[in-house]
Amino acid sequence: MAIIRSHGMLDVILDAQRTFFHHKREQMQKAVASFKIYHATRRELSALPDRTLKDLGIPRCSIKNLAMEASDDC
Repeated sequence: MAIIRSHGMLDVILDAQRTFFHHKREQMQKAVASFKIYHATRRELSALPDRTLKDLGIPRCSIKNLAMEASDDC
């Protein structure tokens, strides 16, 4: 006859902690991805000459807002 020992509450607490940390890790990964997209978009648009931005219909003062919008989509 095998003796089975259950930890009950300890297992519940450990599962809750694992879930919490997995959730936090996913949030951090999304934040890093968003950060990278924001800076890449802002850097690329800022590097364009005024003439190209004008052809695209993008005023230079709205580059920051466009980069924010791009990073919010991920």
